[in-house]
Amino acid sequence: MNDHAIPTPDQAPGGSTLPEKATIGQVLRDQRKIELVAFGLMILSLWFYQAGSWALPISLIIGLALGLLNHLATEYWLLKVITSGGNPTRGEMTRTTIARLAVLAVVAIAAAWAFWPNGIGVLLGLAIFRLIALVMTTLPLLKELKNQ
Repeated sequence: MNDHAIPTPDQAPGGSTLPEKATIGQVLRDQRKIELVAFGLMILSLWFYQAGSWALPISLIIGLALGLLNHLATEYWLLKVITSGGNPTRGEMTRTTIARLAVLAVVAIAAAWAFWPNGIGVLLGLAIFRLIALVMTTLPLLKELKNQ
C-alpha cells in the first residue's frame, strides 16, 4: 500500500498549495537552496583571483549569475503556466525555451568574447551551474522514486 498522497491540481507536489498568482517573490522563495548554492559558488570563484587577474573570477560569477537567472526565469514561467491553469502547446513551450536560450547564449558568448581569454569562465560558470541545478533537481526525484 502506498501512503503517498497524489497532489490535487491546486497543490504542489510537496503537498503545499499553489499560489493564486505567479510572483517573482514566490519563485525566489521556492528556489532558495539553488540560490544559496549559486551565491556560494560565486564567492568561491573569487579564490581564482590568485591567478593575478580579476577577469577569471568575474567571468565565473557572470556565468553562474546567467545560469541562475535562466533557472529562475524558467521556474517563473512554469509557475505562471501552472497557476493560470493554461495548457501550453508544444510549439509555445519550444518557442519560449528557444527565445530564452538564444538570449542567454548571445549574452554568454558576448561576455566570453569581451573578457577573452579569461572570459571562457563565463561558459564554464554556466556549465557548472547547469550541472549543480541538474543534481539538485534530480536528487529529490530519485528519493521519491526510491520511496515508492
